[in-house]
Amino acid sequence: MTETPRLDGLRVLVVEDEMMVSMLIEDMLADMGCKVVGPASRLDEAIALVGDAELDCAVLDVNLGGQPIFPLADILREKGAPFAFATGYGDAGLRDVDKGTPVLQKPFRESDLARILSELRAKVG
Repeated sequence: MTETPRLDGLRVLVVEDEMMVSMLIEDMLADMGCKVVGPASRLDEAIALVGDAELDCAVLDVNLGGQPIFPLADILREKGAPFAFATGYGDAGLRDVDKGTPVLQKPFRESDLARILSELRAKVG
């Protein structure tokens, strides 16, 4: 069993509408030493958090109860905050502008999340 890399102090916005999945992501982040921003389960909640909270990066569920996450992705991109999408559909449901953004294929393991967050951390200025 490999040890999960430490990402101490990395502030990660979690946007996920399924409570159990959100709790699982929060636990994984805690294991890595990250600080959870949110979580948010609705788009308006997430947009408010981005305006108020300090964050380094984000993990975004692509579909929040039928509402696409893309307006938030646009805000994060504008702010220069790196993010990854979490989805069961791979990059099939992404817009052209989002192609090349890291994607966590649901269901994912802690090691997958750690790898993506390490990539995002490298982009944090």
